[in-house]
Amino acid sequence: MRSFSGRAFATVALAALLVGCGGGQGSGTAGHQAGTSSTSSAPSTSTSSSAPPVAKGKPVSAVGRSTPVRLRIPAIGVDTPVLRLGLAADGTVQVPPVQAHDRAGWYRHSPTPGQTGPSVILGHVTVGAYGDGVFRRLGELRRGDKVEVRLENGTDAEFAVTDVRTVPKSAFPTKEVYGNVNRPELRLITCGGARTGHGYRDNVIVFATLTSASP
Repeated sequence: MRSFSGRAFATVALAALLVGCGGGQGSGTAGHQAGTSSTSSAPSTSTSSSAPPVAKGKPVSAVGRSTPVRLRIPAIGVDTPVLRLGLAADGTVQVPPVQAHDRAGWYRHSPTPGQTGPSVILGHVTVGAYGDGVFRRLGELRRGDKVEVRLENGTDAEFAVTDVRTVPKSAFPTKEVYGNVNRPELRLITCGGARTGHGYRDNVIVFATLTSASP
């Protein structure tokens, strides 16, 4: 399947809802399934504001498309290789495999980190019998925390967290996560909240904006 970017990506993404945690017993990650976008008034919790704030100062120029190969989030001890994720046969977004050495995954039909638009990286909160997932502490991030992405072309793209939210899966803010934006942004997504018989009730979503990029 071809890659989506810009308006084409937003059109596809607006028809996607994060509905479940995949990957096997006891695991938790964000996975999305084709469906009809809906609006809900269910509450969400945020560590900053109700919407990602606009970054102040001179905008950082977007960088060229290059696949992410490593993700570092110093504040929560994340240092992980990044897999490429596509779509499964049933139309849901693939999730990283459940294994002892858990890794994050970039949804390859989104912009690459540093391109204009919302780049999407998903990860498990737990990985079955193996215990904690790579995004176990994602909800602990705070505004201003750094997120560093190493790209295949050698560029290091650095982002700053602008918002962290825990939202019910039934009220996932699809437009805010996947809709078009006019600057390079990043979305980190996992599961969270109370456990249910099939995984977790909520999603944890981190919004971040590009602050620098260097070779």
